[in-house]
Amino acid sequence: MSRTHFESHIGAGSRLNWLRASVLGAQDGVVSVSSIIVGVAGASDSRAFILTAGAAGLIAGALSMAAGEYVSVSTQRDTEKALLEKEREELATQPEEELEELTKIYESKGLSRETAHKVAEELTAHDAFAAHVEAELKIDQHELANPLHAAFASAGAFFVGAIIPLIVVIFAPSDYRISSMLVAVFFVLIITGFLSAYAGGANKLKAILRVLAGGAVAMAVTFIAGKFLGGLGI
Repeated sequence: MSRTHFESHIGAGSRLNWLRASVLGAQDGVVSVSSIIVGVAGASDSRAFILTAGAAGLIAGALSMAAGEYVSVSTQRDTEKALLEKEREELATQPEEELEELTKIYESKGLSRETAHKVAEELTAHDAFAAHVEAELKIDQHELANPLHAAFASAGAFFVGAIIPLIVVIFAPSDYRISSMLVAVFFVLIITGFLSAYAGGANKLKAILRVLAGGAVAMAVTFIAGKFLGGLGI
């Protein structure tokens, strides 16, 4: 495989991972906010209450996604930096042991001892640190995870999904706002289910049905809870 083809393959994989994360974020947004809206609608017919709850769910959900992703990716980045620093130190203090370690890595991939040692020597002579980082740690030292990018992307994907049920509730006629929202939500879930299956190479019909079932259960449970709590006058 040529280097250009290899980099293209890696780039495609990265784009698919980004697509999968974005689709899941949007999916989470549309299910979370539509469930809140349906739950409140089960307890009250007030458009103001429904919109207030939906908007609060959108804002809280997006901020929660951003904060959670920021913390998670920051931890990942700190771990990656620590591993890189440890590898740099080991190469400076234990070069022979590190060469043997690299040799064994390539032996485990199917190369003969002689060939693996030759490859390890040549890679070490060219750039020992890069060779170990790639083969041993599987980390791209030039593209470490970015917490801010991840936080904004996660919040943005959630927002895109969450805003859809709110828009429908705002503009749909009062008698049809929930039914219109349900149609819009299920349509969005079909699209996100298809895209998530496409990104993961999974069966598209199964993915769509799974997403639709999950969304339906979430909204049904919150609607029942809303009806129950509304009946109690809480």
